[in-house]
Amino acid sequence: MRMVWIAALCLVLSAPGLAQTADTDAATRDDIEIYLRTMHSHDLMRRMMEAMLKPMHQMVHDQFEKDRKKLPADFEARFNKMMDDLLKGMPLDEMTQAMVPVYQRHFTKGDIENLVAFYSSPTGQKVLEEMPAITSESMQAVLPVMRKYMDESKERMQQEIKNMEKSAPTADLDSNQQN
Repeated sequence: MRMVWIAALCLVLSAPGLAQTADTDAATRDDIEIYLRTMHSHDLMRRMMEAMLKPMHQMVHDQFEKDRKKLPADFEARFNKMMDDLLKGMPLDEMTQAMVPVYQRHFTKGDIENLVAFYSSPTGQKVLEEMPAITSESMQAVLPVMRKYMDESKERMQQEIKNMEKSAPTADLDSNQQN
């Protein structure tokens, strides 16, 4: 029993030392900004958004083809322009600055140094270079799967709603039972 108390006392006394170690190992705002610059984050976000436009335009086109009779003839072009303008007007610098504290919470100074080392390497630079194309191609590859899932989910939900409506008591029955 005496050993348990000694161990507990040692743990309590060492806790401030552990906290100090964690605090001194925290990544600073400068560390994160160096990391984001190494990643070319502003350019990467812009390129990834541009890469996402093609599959988004395809989704709009597919939906337009389904609803052509309900929509104006220039709907697709107008909607695509609106999406393009929205993405081009994104406040990327503000978004990047808003992410800094998030990175600080999740990564230590050592983590950030390792990430900077990786993204400074030829392989890291290749990852950054290829990421927009990979994202775009991945979205195009996943789109049919997502459409199928959404269609099946919509059908399943509609069937569930019908089943609930069938099993729900009617309003007349409810009012008669209350009287």
